[in-house]
Amino acid sequence: QVQLEESGGGWVLPGGSLGLSCTASGSIYNIYLLGWYRQRPGKERELVARVTSIDMTEWGDNMKGRFTVVRDNRKNSVSLQGNGLKPDDTAVYYCYAHVAINAADRLGTEFWGKGTLVTVSS
Repeated sequence: QVQLEESGGGWVLPGGSLGLSCTASGSIYNIYLLGWYRQRPGKERELVARVTSIDMTEWGDNMKGRFTVVRDNRKNSVSLQGNGLKPDDTAVYYCYAHVAINAADRLGTEFWGKGTLVTVSS
């Protein structure tokens, strides 16, 4: 089992910033993908950004330039930073990991954090 511990959610004023962090722990042989998704009210979960094992960032639609994501392989962590937030950025943000839990797990297994709520409002 792999656990994804998220932190940093909360209330943000419009135009403000967010800083989220996620740390993976447990049965980890290799982390293929590590990043963030979000789910806005009434909408499906969508990719914000995720980072591959070769340090390439894959962006969701209209996310590049609005957010930055940093993967730290020494800590098995990933952070998400956003500036100039809008009310439409209000969402539950979920940490995501695609993990090989052992040497035989070549296809990998997906894990999700519990989600952290970011509310952008005045």
